[in-house]
Amino acid sequence: MDREKINKISENSGVYLFKNKKGNIIYVGKAANLKRRVGSYARAKDEKSTKIWNCAERIQTIETETVIEALIKEAELIKKHKPFFNIKENDDRSFLYVVITKEEYPRVLLERGRSIKRENYRSFFGPFVYSSEIKNALKIIRKIFPYSTHKKNEINKSKPCFYYQINLCPGNCFKKIDKKDYLKTIKNIELFFKGEKKRIISSLEREMKELSKKTEYEKADEVKNKIQALRFIQDTVLVSKRDNIIKDEEPRVEGYDISNISGSSSVGAMTVFKKGIPQKEEYRLFEIKEFSNPNDTGMIKEVIRRRINREWEFPELIVVDGGKGQISSVKKILKEKGLKIPVVGVVKGKSRKEERIIGKINKPIKEETILSVQKEAHRFAINYHRKKRSKNFYK
Repeated sequence: MDREKINKISENSGVYLFKNKKGNIIYVGKAANLKRRVGSYARAKDEKSTKIWNCAERIQTIETETVIEALIKEAELIKKHKPFFNIKENDDRSFLYVVITKEEYPRVLLERGRSIKRENYRSFFGPFVYSSEIKNALKIIRKIFPYSTHKKNEINKSKPCFYYQINLCPGNCFKKIDKKDYLKTIKNIELFFKGEKKRIISSLEREMKELSKKTEYEKADEVKNKIQALRFIQDTVLVSKRDNIIKDEEPRVEGYDISNISGSSSVGAMTVFKKGIPQKEEYRLFEIKEFSNPNDTGMIKEVIRRRINREWEFPELIVVDGGKGQISSVKKILKEKGLKIPVVGVVKGKSRKEERIIGKINKPIKEETILSVQKEAHRFAINYHRKKRSKNFYK
């Protein structure tokens, strides 16, 4: 294939289709930067990429507004054309599909191709080649359109689930959402996977105007936020290493904060950032059990100890609210467990308006990320503490 054609390719996100002499599609891929990704095949040294490049005579590209839309378009084209190099080393068992169940409150799940009994689902989308990419895509979609993963025996309970507290569950776990409204959410998710983002936005804009006319401004504002989220989807997490665009990506950073009043209703909060982006589905809350009197260092030790005992991915950096006392308390627990994880603290400056980081910051983690992690931990802890304090008051 003529390498000069690569220079004419757009640098936007989208999908690319390699075609052979007969015009048959032999491979479909997605990219955050089409020009750079296609150009990488000309320099490739791995066997598969070299074969694709040598067999290709023509290249077609389709631009998309976001990487997540490119991912969905890629799956659609693989399903339609079954390109040789896409399916050569895979069968249906290795491909993932997004499925939506036939239930009163449909669930959105991931299933392997061979395990899908299509009559059991109201809709399904795929195949998706890389599990990490579609899992991250679903996390993004769920932040815009919170959906349920609750089985029939898990709905209409007396208490909300954890995911409801971080705005990822619609609330069918405890009768918080009307069935009709939830089915609207499911319909929007289906439309998104069909590439109908503009149609969703138009529908939401009409809904927002109707709510405003009824003076239901709070609901109208919620719809407005969905529109904004759809228009400016933050999907950098989907940028593949193959695109060779993101360099020195920030690793996992965890932030911790304690909230209490004179030791009562004490809680701890953990927040998680990856690549500088909050991962709200990984946030965790801890009800302090070992202390009933003020003891910030003791409480942070309890939280860290309990966190380490969980089978969660370890961070590259821990951020705590406080200074040397809190830092040394965390390091002591880490040392007991044989873990070498750097720890930094965030304290208020003399003016109380500025914040200062105590400890060494390892590259490529940015100072603004550390401050954002700590601010999120503080917000998350305060919100949980207020709920717990209010609950105890009514008791």
